Amino acid sequence: MTDLAALVADEFPWTRDATFLNSASTGPLPERTRRAVDAFNRKRATPYLLPDPDLFAIFTEARELIARLLNASTEEIALASNTSYGLNVAARALPLGPGDIVVLSDKEFPANVYPWLALRRAGVTVEMVPVTAEGWPDEARLLERVADPRVKVLAVSLVQFATGYRVDLARLSAATRASGTWLVVDAIQGLGVEPLDLAKTPVDILSSGGQKWLLSPWGSGFTYVRRELVPRLDPMYVGWTACEGTDDYSRMTEYSTELRADARRFEMITLPYQDFIGFNVSLRMLLELGIGEIERHVRALHRPLLEWAADRGVRVTSPTGDHGSAILCLAPPEAAAAHAALRTARIFTSLREGSIRISPHLFNTVADMTRVRDVLDATIGGK
Repeated sequence: MTDLAALVADEFPWTRDATFLNSASTGPLPERTRRAVDAFNRKRATPYLLPDPDLFAIFTEARELIARLLNASTEEIALASNTSYGLNVAARALPLGPGDIVVLSDKEFPANVYPWLALRRAGVTVEMVPVTAEGWPDEARLLERVADPRVKVLAVSLVQFATGYRVDLARLSAATRASGTWLVVDAIQGLGVEPLDLAKTPVDILSSGGQKWLLSPWGSGFTYVRRELVPRLDPMYVGWTACEGTDDYSRMTEYSTELRADARRFEMITLPYQDFIGFNVSLRMLLELGIGEIERHVRALHRPLLEWAADRGVRVTSPTGDHGSAILCLAPPEAAAAHAALRTARIFTSLREGSIRISPHLFNTVADMTRVRDVLDATIGGK
């Protein structure tokens, strides 16, 4: 993280006037990303400046960068416009039918719930495992259920949106590999601040949008499908580039019916080129900084608030040990009023499930967190 302060000054100049601690909702665009999108849109006004090979090169680079982020193969990457798309691919392409069980944790983000609930009409049982007393996924119970041969899918979030709970993905991966259960992961609340190596920790399908911790435009995202699984799955919708030979625009009406051998069979073209231009710029920056370095920086920022909470007896509703993440959640008295006081002080956080969710990123500092501490301390007063 050499010269981080200089990078922040260049890429996030607004941090001089506001304290943004809400990347778990929408991450800001670095200046380099905004400039790249603006430059592309100027060309878009005169599309003869955007030949087809240049446009498709944008998508090729995006797949390469995502593969680096995940330590995966480009053949396993399908570009998409959001997280929900990939979760629907999983729900509709995996061969599920009457008598099969999909296991979820209760309190999941709705994007990882509704696609599975829709399968009930086809006779699939969707089982919601109650959370622990702390409100966190009950991993012990999830592991028990995976051992049931009727359970075909375990669908989890890498990091829970409301509590910041990070699952032990390695443990869940080992259990699902042993039982033959498909492991589906909603990764949007982790990628960008949580290192993930899918070569070491296999999953079957993983989906993420780019607009949060990846600091990318809305409309950019992807779906990972494990290489061995790709040929076994048919897309729920067939895009016009999903089949072999469709890269050759001189033979577009030959209508090949052979699906691509890689994950591009799941892509729905045309995708937003301008959003993926921005996605590529932001992801290159994050990879250059190092996801592990970003993780260490962000975790260190939690300390002032954790010390303050312990001193003031304020409940911390996110885990702080092995299951901790970049998200820190506090439940002071009258949390809604405290959240409003932060906003009045131009400190931007979220209110989720009765807690103030604080989600710092690489552009935040210890000074930002001490500002939060001071405002919260003033709001709870002598309570």
